[in-house]
Amino acid sequence: MKRDLIRLSDYSGDEILGLIDSADRLKKQKGKLRADLEGKSVALVFQKPSNRTRVSFEVGVYELGGHCLYLGPDEINLGKRETTHDVAKTLSRYVHCIVARVFDNKDIVELAKYADVPVINALCDLYHPCQALADIQTIREQFGRFKGLTLAYVGDGNNVFHSLMVACVKVGINVRFAGPKGYDPNPDIVRQAREFARKSKCTIELGRDPKEAVKGANVIYADVWVSMGQEKETQKRVKEFKGYQINAALMKLAHKDYVFMHCLPAHRELEVTAEIIDGKHSVIFDQAENRLHAQKAVLLKLLK
Repeated sequence: MKRDLIRLSDYSGDEILGLIDSADRLKKQKGKLRADLEGKSVALVFQKPSNRTRVSFEVGVYELGGHCLYLGPDEINLGKRETTHDVAKTLSRYVHCIVARVFDNKDIVELAKYADVPVINALCDLYHPCQALADIQTIREQFGRFKGLTLAYVGDGNNVFHSLMVACVKVGINVRFAGPKGYDPNPDIVRQAREFARKSKCTIELGRDPKEAVKGANVIYADVWVSMGQEKETQKRVKEFKGYQINAALMKLAHKDYVFMHCLPAHRELEVTAEIIDGKHSVIFDQAENRLHAQKAVLLKLLK
């Protein structure tokens, strides 16, 4: 029976740890060509353009011995030019895996429902599981553990935060969130994450005050205030997120050995100052690199 990666809540803590262990092993073989996916093709169905997601998947499939086929917005146009059902059924006859980067979660769910091959969520409006896997891989690299750590996320309770929150509590990292009113994470996803947190004996705290969130935290995480497709809201969002910038004054409250994380692309001097994102505590490019290794681990799990 085929398995997909749509959201990390469908994976146990042990399965997530297994993926991270696999990603670590693959990272040690960086640049070495393997033949695990020899004779297999992977379709990248992207409604949104991308830098890290596209390049990391294309390079990852190549390094595992497979072939990657990029299908941009104009070539597929899910649900408009052709129904998602028909796209899923057709691609299943050609390729061994579908990686989809879409606007709406329902599109990725529908793709997975009708595809006869594994489907990997490379981003939708609710989840970004591949990013979260790379994030927790990076955290363990920095601290050598998960238990006892606290991650503070400051900003928009978006798809990145949803997947990161679930991944963290599944492996035992405490999570704090601070964001302005109107930008809270999805309450259903929070409810589910709290259930996972109870089982792993860690905590989730949601609030408005970035100082309270950051105080003593080991990992400080930020994302853009204006995501792709929200450009018309730029002025409104910049005003409403005033006071949530990651800067030197705020970071004085964090643990002295904190690391700063950002999924990129970043808007320097908006959600984070250049001093912080380019400073000694920043691990943003480790995160970016680990997208490659974490995604290779997912491909191996679903396709071998």
